[in-house]
Amino acid sequence: MADERIKKSWELYSRAKQVIPGVAQLISRRPSRAALGVSPIYAYRAKGCRIWDVDGNEYIDWHSGYGPIVLGYCDPVVDAAVKDQINRASIYSILDEGAVYLAEELRNIIPSAEMVRFCKGGGEACAIAVRIARAYTGRDKVLCCGYHGWHDWYLAANLKGEQLSEHLFNGIEPMGVPQALVGTITPFSYGSIEILSKLLEENSDQVACIIMEPMRSEDPPSGYLQGVRELADRHNVVLIFDEVSSGFRIALGGVQEYTGIIPDLTTFAKALSNGYALGAVVGRHDCMAVAEKLFVSSAYWDDTIGIAAGIATLKELQKREAVSHFLDVGSYFKNRINEAAKVANLGVRCGGTSAFPKILFDIKNPILLKKVETLFTQENARQGILLGGGIFLNLSHDSEIVDRTTEIVTNSFNIISRALERENIDEVLEVPIQSESFRRLVE
Repeated sequence: MADERIKKSWELYSRAKQVIPGVAQLISRRPSRAALGVSPIYAYRAKGCRIWDVDGNEYIDWHSGYGPIVLGYCDPVVDAAVKDQINRASIYSILDEGAVYLAEELRNIIPSAEMVRFCKGGGEACAIAVRIARAYTGRDKVLCCGYHGWHDWYLAANLKGEQLSEHLFNGIEPMGVPQALVGTITPFSYGSIEILSKLLEENSDQVACIIMEPMRSEDPPSGYLQGVRELADRHNVVLIFDEVSSGFRIALGGVQEYTGIIPDLTTFAKALSNGYALGAVVGRHDCMAVAEKLFVSSAYWDDTIGIAAGIATLKELQKREAVSHFLDVGSYFKNRINEAAKVANLGVRCGGTSAFPKILFDIKNPILLKKVETLFTQENARQGILLGGGIFLNLSHDSEIVDRTTEIVTNSFNIISRALERENIDEVLEVPIQSESFRRLVE
């Protein structure tokens, strides 16, 4: 039975189970991944870094829509640009001038960007990039590292068994993916040049591209990305950086600016447009030029709304010195959370980069760890914050928000500490254990 505080959310959830498979469109938003019965399920509105659910409860949100919200919910500048564009139409029978302006801006910001194609999301962008790489090289095979969306080319990795299980999360089933795609894609482990080199040698002259998340919550091992770059050059393979999640927070020009390692193609989405639907593939002129001859086409890729939002978002990220903000606030967040852990005498730490902090409990037993993580989410939600896995800072997070969050987290840590000491965590935990945990290979 659900907490009375989320009565309306629970009623909607019960109805949704009858008409929406999986209830949510994004796995990360499935209620079963939170504290089901205590966490809010349905939002009514959001502003800055706060969400109000349909029951009227207010929460500080540290997920930021799981990445897209980089300036803050309902940013007035971006929303004004969108409203202006709506008044001029969301799509035309001819081209929108905004696409030219945004492509030029991306070329100015992103080191690898000489040409640009737009789409509506990260999964689409990755699928387009892989198709371009295959067309450019005349080869079929793909080597991947990390999460790259839901399309057949990617999920084909699991046709030979759960090859993605250690990379991502349980539940990525290759159901519906043609068996003919067996052997077309192989995952590789992050951080090992030797493993990648062996795969390239074993598949000599067959690999079209290496697609990988270059980093997220931790800096890459010293020399690793440079080694990947050198291997791609040696084997004449297209190197694709998937910066759908990492883009615009670590550095305005992405991980490639941060590390100095330049890929051939790069995919972006999420923070590119502060919550409006937009994705992009950027890259070297000779690679990208192939896309003129490919069938990569959609009526809504010329949608003007996402383009307008993208132009405004990039301008605001520069104007407001977003990267410096994330460094300052993220560092303060990590320090305060670690202080709270000491106060509670609990084996937990806040690590990761300042742009992508993460809270890690030092518990070896996987079942107990999952119970503790669920209890943490439960108590945070009960006190008015959405905080667990998938922390994404936006520009409305500030020191005051961090201080309030720390107060709540301290209480949650104390509850967990007492439960572990008394060995009664099952009594304190009021909800099912979180399911469908997303495990990133690329940290």
